[in-house]
Amino acid sequence: MCRCVCRPAYDSSLTDGQWAVIEPLLPVRDPRRGGRPLRYPRRLVIDTILYVLRAGTAWRHVPHDLAPWDVAYRWFRCWSADGTWDRVHDRLRDAVRVAEGRDPQPSAAVLDSQTAHSHQGGEAIGYDAGKRTRGRKRHVLVDTCGLLLRAVVHSASIQERAGAKLVLAGITETFPLLGLVWADAGYVNRVDAGLLAWARTHAGVDLQIVARNADVKGFQVLPRRWVVERTFAWLGRCRRLARDYERKPAHTEAMIKVAMIRLMAARLAGEDIEPQGPIETEAARRLDDELNQK
Repeated sequence: MCRCVCRPAYDSSLTDGQWAVIEPLLPVRDPRRGGRPLRYPRRLVIDTILYVLRAGTAWRHVPHDLAPWDVAYRWFRCWSADGTWDRVHDRLRDAVRVAEGRDPQPSAAVLDSQTAHSHQGGEAIGYDAGKRTRGRKRHVLVDTCGLLLRAVVHSASIQERAGAKLVLAGITETFPLLGLVWADAGYVNRVDAGLLAWARTHAGVDLQIVARNADVKGFQVLPRRWVVERTFAWLGRCRRLARDYERKPAHTEAMIKVAMIRLMAARLAGEDIEPQGPIETEAARRLDDELNQK
């Protein structure tokens, strides 16, 4: 069996359209720097990384018709360290926004966090007393389309207000048009509302709190908040992100971006992704309502 040429037929593998979107954004190999030719095509390597991400399997358990696990992990680790995943992700996000008739620079965003249980050791492992969970928190900032602007993974013991500062610090240097950020009531309470002033003074953004209706019991889909909940639902399709299996927070951040790269490449390739679950279904309904109103 030819492992270096044939593309395995897994649902997690890139389609030809998605590969055509991603390939031009990958680093170009400079033959003047020497080195042996690549033994395994980069498409096969990315398919292997996507298999680990989507199936949630361990690196050593990837099928034999994919790239060897150590080869795929080495590429994943190198592209995490040199910023390749960041650059590909940001280029695709700008392209998706342009394709939807938006400015590449967002003017508004939504902030939220998610606590993920960790069975492994590693860096920045803590205990979230509110969720009664040992692991890490994933703090994400998304635009009004649900596309990722920034992701910061830190110990679960760090509270929302402190984690928000990690996300918002210097955010207008990257997104100069960003002026409004929505968040839930967990970032402000009667004891400490200093995050609002900090956001205006140090981050240069207006942080607005979207509070839930105290008269309504149970789960509520709050205005603007459904956008980031849908993003978490997208990430939840990847079993590797159902829990935190990485030993380094930077690798978890990279896995989040790889998941978004796969999703955005499908959009740009014209491949519709059907909503899955109640959160994505509700988000799709609200998006249709907004488009119809316009």
